[in-house]
Amino acid sequence: MKKYRPYTKSRRHMTTVTFKGKVTATEPHKALTTGGKRGVGRNNAGRITVRHKGGGHKRLFRDVDFTYKKIVPAVVESVEYDPNRSGFIGLLCYKDGERRYALIPKSVTVGATVLSGAEAPVTPGSRMALKDMPVGSFIYNVELKPGNGGKIGRSAGVYIELIARSNGYADLKMPSSEVRKVLDTCWATLGEVSNDEHHLRTIGKAGRSRWLGIRPTVRGTAMNPVDHPHGGGEGRQGRGLRRAKSAWGKPTGKGQKTRSPKKYSNHLIVSRRKVGKRSK
Repeated sequence: MKKYRPYTKSRRHMTTVTFKGKVTATEPHKALTTGGKRGVGRNNAGRITVRHKGGGHKRLFRDVDFTYKKIVPAVVESVEYDPNRSGFIGLLCYKDGERRYALIPKSVTVGATVLSGAEAPVTPGSRMALKDMPVGSFIYNVELKPGNGGKIGRSAGVYIELIARSNGYADLKMPSSEVRKVLDTCWATLGEVSNDEHHLRTIGKAGRSRWLGIRPTVRGTAMNPVDHPHGGGEGRQGRGLRRAKSAWGKPTGKGQKTRSPKKYSNHLIVSRRKVGKRSK
């Protein structure tokens, strides 16, 4: 981590991730980048559906390959920063000459060979089906449906533990402590996502949040009763409710359960995540 001299109040506690010795390229591979406008929390009608999003620095989108359809050995040409995600990405050059971006684990460096398939070695960066991995492995970028591409375990420093296999399913322990079943024909990557210091950074000032596209959040207790269930009262008041609510009256925060009791994947959940102060 990089710390700064406190020549302003916002610099006093500000920290950033040091890219020196980790990121090896400053410019992305042009053929794998596209422009475009971000959604900034709005739907196709232009209405805000997710609050507190908007603005931010202009970004190029990297075409990252989360699928595992190319079963050819590849060499890591460079490790790059991607402004659209917290983990680092690597430019893979396959044996047939094609280049693709992929989310890489923290121990893979430039020049390393990445293999896919049942015959791949059990080393970080190897990609294979869950049925071919040893129990106890740390994995990331896991598919939920075979051939549908990696969907879970993609944030910086994250890993999922393969704890058991039976009856065509693999039991995975998520970073949230939830244990769920996934078909063992789904693919994943061995290792832990790179840039594990990401969660230690301190934003330091409001302007940096705006650069990231995060707009200000107003507390419900600072609003009027017409705008939020926590609003109203003379002077500063408590929320006056036993349970915290969102602006739409739904339970939120403080470890409350918000999962739908009829969610389609409930039968795949072996153990719910732990919530509250003693969750770890």
